[in-house]
Amino acid sequence: MAKEITTANFETEVLKSEKPVLIDFWATWCGPCMRQGPVVEELAEEGYAVGKVDVDQNMALAQQFRVVSIPTLILFKDGAEVKRFVGLTSKEELKSALEG
Repeated sequence: MAKEITTANFETEVLKSEKPVLIDFWATWCGPCMRQGPVVEELAEEGYAVGKVDVDQNMALAQQFRVVSIPTLILFKDGAEVKRFVGLTSKEELKSALEG
């Protein structure tokens, strides 16, 4: 299961992670986010480091990373953003980014 990422655990779970982490910025009212969610969960089940940020509950994080459209998925490596996907993104594309 993808970890719930909040302002409180972002530094520990994402910025200080030993491996690349894919973060899904989403909201409960977002239709495309509901379709992206199962893909993100599949990646988590396959052992990839994946987290979800509810933008309504964590507006500061959404603002910090300039998330203006959701779903937005950001890949972090060594504490820095390395790739960003806006809109529905295929499992294959996300997996490729996590492995690359």
